Amino acid sequence: MSRAVELRNHPRELHHFRLRLAIGAGFVLLLFLLLFTRFFYLQVSQQEHYHTLAEANRISISPIVPNRGLIFDRNGEILAHNYSAYTLEIVPNKVADLDALINELSSVVEIAARDRKRFKKLMDESKRFESLPIRTRLSDVEVARFAANRYRFPGVEIKARLFRQYPKGDIASHVVGYIGRINDKDLEQLEANEDLANYRGSQYMGKIGIEQSYEKELHGLTGFEEMETDAAGRVIRVISRTPPTSGNNLTLSLDIKLQEVAEKAFGERRGSLVAIDPATGDVLAFVSKPGFDPNLFVDGIDSENWDLLNNSIDRPLNNRALRGLYPPGSTFKPFMALAGLELKKRSAQNGINDPGYFSLPGSTHRFRDWKAGGHGYVDLHKSLVISCDTYYYGLANDLGIDNIFNFISQFGLGKKTGIDIEGEVSGLLPSQEWKMRRYKQKWYAGDTISVGIGQGYNLTTPLQLAFATAILASKGAAFRPHLVKQVHNNRNGTVREIVTQPLYTLDLNPDNLTHVRNALIDVTRPGGTAALAGAGAAYSFAGKTGTSQVIGMKQGEKYVESKIQERHRDHALFVAYAPAENPKIALSVLVENGGHGGATAAPIARLVMDYFLLGKLPEEAAAKPVSQGDGDEHAHD
Repeated sequence: MSRAVELRNHPRELHHFRLRLAIGAGFVLLLFLLLFTRFFYLQVSQQEHYHTLAEANRISISPIVPNRGLIFDRNGEILAHNYSAYTLEIVPNKVADLDALINELSSVVEIAARDRKRFKKLMDESKRFESLPIRTRLSDVEVARFAANRYRFPGVEIKARLFRQYPKGDIASHVVGYIGRINDKDLEQLEANEDLANYRGSQYMGKIGIEQSYEKELHGLTGFEEMETDAAGRVIRVISRTPPTSGNNLTLSLDIKLQEVAEKAFGERRGSLVAIDPATGDVLAFVSKPGFDPNLFVDGIDSENWDLLNNSIDRPLNNRALRGLYPPGSTFKPFMALAGLELKKRSAQNGINDPGYFSLPGSTHRFRDWKAGGHGYVDLHKSLVISCDTYYYGLANDLGIDNIFNFISQFGLGKKTGIDIEGEVSGLLPSQEWKMRRYKQKWYAGDTISVGIGQGYNLTTPLQLAFATAILASKGAAFRPHLVKQVHNNRNGTVREIVTQPLYTLDLNPDNLTHVRNALIDVTRPGGTAALAGAGAAYSFAGKTGTSQVIGMKQGEKYVESKIQERHRDHALFVAYAPAENPKIALSVLVENGGHGGATAAPIARLVMDYFLLGKLPEEAAAKPVSQGDGDEHAHD
C-alpha cells in the first residue's frame, strides 16, 4: 500500500518564524526598555542619593576621644590623671575560634591567666562586635613583635589608648572614685540624657565618687576625623578634622596631706573621719577605712581581686562616711543640751542628783548610767563634761520625741546633707510619725529615753555628724558640705569657683550656745572624757566623746569588753572643732568596734587637728588606744 507524501507549507512556516522572531524581538526590546528605565532611575532620578552612598563608602568618620579632665587637691597635688599606652585588642565576631587565636597570640605577646579571665569577663559585659583589650600597656618590643606577625591574626589589632591613673592608690579612694567600662545600663542613661553622641568611641566613664558625680565636667567633647579610604578600608588621606575638647579639670577642697595623716592614724582599724571647714563647707578630709586601689578598676578588675574586695568581711568598697549608719551615742548630747536650753526645759544653773539610773513614773525598769552609783549632783555643764546618761534620760522625757525631732533635725541629722557625690543615705532621726509609718506601732515613752543618749532608733552617718558639728562651731550657720572647690574650663581657660553661701542660719540664743560650747571645751580638759586626747594641746578645742552599742544588753547585765567578740564591741565616736574660739576645722571620727570614744576616736582627731593647725606630723603611723582605767566597763565615753 502506498504512503501519501505530505508536502511542506513554506509560506505558513515562514509566517510562524517571523511571528516568533517578532515576539522574541519585542521581548528583548521590553527587557532593554526596563533596563533603560532602571538605569535612568538610578543615574538620573536617584543620582544624588547614590552619590552620597558612594561617598560614604569612600569617606569614613572616626570619633576622637577627648582627654579626661584632671583632678587635683586644694594645694594642686594630682589625684587623677591620664597617660597613653598601647593595647592589644580583639573583635570577637571577626574570629572563628577565640581560644585557638588567643593561644597562638600568646606565642607572640605574653598573655597571662588573669588577662584571659578579664577578657572573658569583658566579653560577658559587652557586644561581640566591640573591640576588647586582651592585653594592656604593651612595651615597644611587644608592639614591634606583633606588627611583624599581624597578618596571622585577623580581628586583632594594636590601639593607642588613654588610661586613667590614680597616683595616691587607696588614699581618698572613696572620694576620687574610679572609671570603668561603659555598660548597657550606662548606655541607656546616656541615651536618656541625650549624651550618647558625645560618647562615640569612648569606652569608659566614672562609676563612683567625683569621677561619677562630675562625669559631664570631666569627659569633655568628642572630636571627629573625616577620612578618605580605599576599597580595603585603608586610610588614604584625612579630609577634615574637628579636634576634641579636653574635659574640665577639678580642684577639690580636700587636703591630700591631711587625708593621708587621717588615714594613717586609723592604722588597721575600720572606721571613718570627716573634716569640714565650718565657715565654707569645704570638706578637708573624707576617710572611709579600709579603702581600695581604684587603679584595679581601670582596665576591668579581674575576678580574683573583685572577690577579695567584694567578699571581704571588712567591706572596703563600702563608703562608711557617706553610707555607714551608726547610733551617734553621746555625741548626740550637745544637741540635746541646746534643745533643753532653747525650749526652756533646762537652765544652765539647775541640776539633778544622779543615782546612776533613771526610771519612768510608774515603772520599775531602770535606764542605767554608764557609771554605777551615779555622778552625784549634775548640772548641764557637768552633764556634757562627764557625759552623764541619767541627765539626758530625764531631759529626753521632758522634751518629748516631737520636740527632739523638730529641734535637732535643724542640724542636719536624719536627712541628706546634699554633698556633691552620689550615694548618700539619709540616716534616721526618729519621730512618732516615722514609727507608725515604718512599724505600724505607736511611740512609747521608753523609746524617747533611748533616743536622748543617741541610741534606740537613732542612726546617723559620719558625714552628718561632721555637718552638725560644723553648724555648732559656726554658731548656727549651715554650709552645704562640698568636695569640689573649683572647675577649670579647658575650652576657654576660665575658672569657676564653687559658691559658699550658707544654706540657712539657725536663730539660737547666744547665751545658750556659749553654755554648750564652754562645756565642750572642758570635755578636753582634766576631768573631761577626752582629757587624755586634749593633754598638752597648743590650742583650745571643743569636743564630745561617744560610745554606741552594737549589741543589746539585758537589764542588769554587765558589759565586759574582753569577753565580747571584736566585731560586737561598741563603736567609738568623737566630734570636735578647733580652735575653739575661731573654728577652722570641725570633724567627726568613728572607729568601728573601737570601744570608748575618748580612748580610741579622740586621739585620731587630735592627730588630724595637730597637723591641720600646726603642721605637726604624727610620730607614729597610727593612733593607739589610750588606757582609761576600767576600760572593760560599759559604756564609758
